[in-house]
Amino acid sequence: MAEHGAVAEILAAGALLWRPAGRGAQVALIHRPKYDDWGFAKGKLTPGEHVLLAAVREVEEETGLRVTLGRNLPPVRYFVDGLPKRVDYWAAQVHQATAAFVPNSEVDQLDWVPASAAGRRLSYGHDVQLLEAFSAGPRQTAPLILIRHASAGSKSDWSKDDDSRPLDARGRQQAKMLARLLRCFGAARVLSSPTERCVATVRPFSESEGADVEELDAFAVSGHRGKKADKQAAAEARAQEAAGAVASAAADGRPTVICAHRENMPLLLEAACRQLGADVPAGPPLRKAEFWVLHRADGQLAAAERHHPDGEDEDRLAATPWSGGATRLAASPGSAAAIPRGSIASA
Repeated sequence: MAEHGAVAEILAAGALLWRPAGRGAQVALIHRPKYDDWGFAKGKLTPGEHVLLAAVREVEEETGLRVTLGRNLPPVRYFVDGLPKRVDYWAAQVHQATAAFVPNSEVDQLDWVPASAAGRRLSYGHDVQLLEAFSAGPRQTAPLILIRHASAGSKSDWSKDDDSRPLDARGRQQAKMLARLLRCFGAARVLSSPTERCVATVRPFSESEGADVEELDAFAVSGHRGKKADKQAAAEARAQEAAGAVASAAADGRPTVICAHRENMPLLLEAACRQLGADVPAGPPLRKAEFWVLHRADGQLAAAERHHPDGEDEDRLAATPWSGGATRLAASPGSAAAIPRGSIASA
């Protein structure tokens, strides 16, 4: 649970599962015999569970399907026995069938229904609104994930070349957790600064996907040896190269993970958002191992969110209704206030 004012908030997660159907889409609805209601797969987080892992786990438990998460949808809030409840949702597609659906006491039916007709089957108004948010935006998106490297101790405690500074014990655990979290968004190309602490941060994920880490010198931050003017010129050239590389990745459309540093992460985020026609997200800089997920469709930003592998004090952004090229995002938790077109807000 999380604190919601003075009252503990029940946290849950799920997904609006969809698949192509002709020119449209079908969505998966489940029926719960206990409540005789129709809705989307979801469930409460277990103690200490990350919201991304909870969303994937709950869908698999209720449908027998392992999914790949797409863009984040607006969170749903309501009260259960007088307690506030928040459910975070993602659009999602089937990655694989882990088991055939078997009716049980919790979920006895799974139906694929045309998205245009699903609203008539849903039992609750908030689920109808969730369906409308999904239908208003792009169905198919591709993630661009920007990660600040995991914990690597203190630079002052490392006597060797800083580029070789390794992850510490906490950083290695963060890298393992990051691999699990990143897999929620599917396979991806992996780019990284060549420094050991960055490569080691994304190595567990790349190895789990059977992919290589592509090391780009442009994403490094090590200093240039020489005169002050030469250092400045070298830094400016590297910044331009880094901005160009991330803009190219944003425009490319393939799922991509990029790991870099505190010093150049603002530059990379700004370049990506500029390429996608959106303002840079407000809020504090990323902590070590924290990451942004920019969901792209047709060369534009459709939704954005940020996560930390520890799951602590997450600043998740949820999309409000999206329309024709306008990126409309509102911070959550908190009320989904109207946000100007093309802007992003954070809590």
